[in-house]
Amino acid sequence: MRAPTSSIFSEFYLQHSEITNIYNLILKHNIEGHFRYVDDILIIYNENRTNIDDLLDCFNKLAPKIEFTLEKETYRKISFLDITIYRETNSLSIEVYRKSTYTDVIIPKDSYHPIEHKIAAIRYLYNRMITYQLPIENTQKEYSTIQQILTNNK
Repeated sequence: MRAPTSSIFSEFYLQHSEITNIYNLILKHNIEGHFRYVDDILIIYNENRTNIDDLLDCFNKLAPKIEFTLEKETYRKISFLDITIYRETNSLSIEVYRKSTYTDVIIPKDSYHPIEHKIAAIRYLYNRMITYQLPIENTQKEYSTIQQILTNNK
């Protein structure tokens, strides 16, 4: 897995598995939504129609050397990539997710890095906030978080 082409071959393999095996499992187990980014998969299902543990067992039988793991939603929420998805009565809501190990360190203003490098992190944080369709209260929360990150980094 240390070759420069490893990630490409991994992606080819996952796409091939999706086309040949996973698509059939999704249909068989009545999955309502399947979203994958690299090796993270989000599956939306109805608990009354799908036994998710059976589906996990089927996934793990696809390739003996690949182990799929499962994280179920807790308290009507689950994190996927860099968002937390909240399941509300008739809709979904999202906010930006940060791991518990997250530090708000970006390149400080008084460092000798090029200004373009310093601005890149700030631009990323703001672009993410604007691009995601966050509810207004979560947008305000994220804006405050960004302001705090900027303050902490001068």
